[in-house]
Amino acid sequence: MIADRLRERIAQGGPISVAAFMTQALFDPSEGFYATKDPIGAGADFITAPEISQMFGELIGLWIAQSWLDLGKPDPLQLVELGPGRGTMLADALRACRAVPGLLPAIQVTLIEASAALKAVQAATLGPSGAQIRWIDRLENVPPGPSIIVGNEFLDCLPLRQAIRRDGRWHERLIGLDNSDSGEFVFVLGPPLGPDEALIPERLREAADNSLVELRPGDRQIVDLLSSRFADHPGRALLIDYGPAQSEPGDTLQAIRAHRKVPPLEQPGTADLTARVDFESLTGCARDGGLTAYGPVEQGPFLLGLGIEPRAAVLSQSKPGQRSVIARQVWRLTDEQQMGSLFKLVCFDSPGLATPPGFSAD
Repeated sequence: MIADRLRERIAQGGPISVAAFMTQALFDPSEGFYATKDPIGAGADFITAPEISQMFGELIGLWIAQSWLDLGKPDPLQLVELGPGRGTMLADALRACRAVPGLLPAIQVTLIEASAALKAVQAATLGPSGAQIRWIDRLENVPPGPSIIVGNEFLDCLPLRQAIRRDGRWHERLIGLDNSDSGEFVFVLGPPLGPDEALIPERLREAADNSLVELRPGDRQIVDLLSSRFADHPGRALLIDYGPAQSEPGDTLQAIRAHRKVPPLEQPGTADLTARVDFESLTGCARDGGLTAYGPVEQGPFLLGLGIEPRAAVLSQSKPGQRSVIARQVWRLTDEQQMGSLFKLVCFDSPGLATPPGFSAD
């Protein structure tokens, strides 16, 4: 079991970072949470926007279509999804893309996915689309050329580090073992961060003692890869996730099992581990890397602006027995008390492109 191997690792080498714990719990190739199961859906561990309604993916498809036009209708176009889940969003998006002449034949689909279990589900979901599909493990291995890159709830599960301020200095928060016979996992105070304090969002560096901040090196790595790619080939990226618009202190690490929150250090490998995305740091990093950054915009206004209500009306006419279901889907995706405010979108462009759909230039 992952828990036993983590205990042995800590017993031999001392406390480990939160990032190391997350990496093994989520991505261990034999027993990690994502390696062993399909966790998405009403009967699984959590649900995502594409599984709530086909309208979500269809609107993303229209967004992709307009972005293809903004890029000058390149053929081929590398259409990349980061962490595609069950493949539902892309299947719905590709169906919407049929409305634009020339787009589907130009698309070459690349899925960034490490889970063998999810690859099998994605193959079944996307098979009827007829698209050219390849699976790779890393963004840097995507074939060269113009690209549109999308990711829904990808960043929130990237391993993060945590730090606590004590006596005016930032210390890494680590995970060790308590003194019980069973050796339960506990958080412990580690050494000072030293030069890594530069990773703390600037507005938080002078926070009060006992404040906790989260460092997201994985987010920075993704942005750096986008910056490098878009410096050589025109492209656009759309990232959808949950979190605050501005950097905030606080512990947002949580574990989700069967749609319920459970203690994050309990039974590693059996629950999803996730934390809020810091959109202020994310967009700042993108601008520092030479990208044109838009957002964050809230999911509700974004979907309403792209036309989710007219699309819902058309669906309701074709499925009159599903009117109340479709209305509830719109509510879940757009209402401020549901997903409409907490979930946000950012767009990162190579220089010189038109303002992307759903965003403003200011």
